[in-house]
Amino acid sequence: MHIDLPEKRYYAIGEVAKAFDVNTSLIRFWEKEFDVLKPKKNAKGNRKFTPEDIKNLKFIYHLVKERGFTLEGAKTHLKEEKKVALNNFEIISKLEGIKTQLIKIKEHL
Repeated sequence: MHIDLPEKRYYAIGEVAKAFDVNTSLIRFWEKEFDVLKPKKNAKGNRKFTPEDIKNLKFIYHLVKERGFTLEGAKTHLKEEKKVALNNFEIISKLEGIKTQLIKIKEHL
């Protein structure tokens, strides 16, 4: 899955939910369920997600929505194999982005 977000320091929960094509309630639920998600909150209590949070959300989304892990299975996978799995996921994500760009270039030829 390719998430199309501009490069910024912080993202609002609405932006994140729209990029992942999910409800904001799911993002808030995952925040409670997964310890790796720790968005900052401003004085009003609005969540501000960092690029690191977005990377973790991508991985959680991949495990739960694309690979069909249960929440408990995804939590276990994150704890036990986080570094290896996250590195593999980042490599796959970058390759998918390159593939998308190459397809666009091919279409313009």
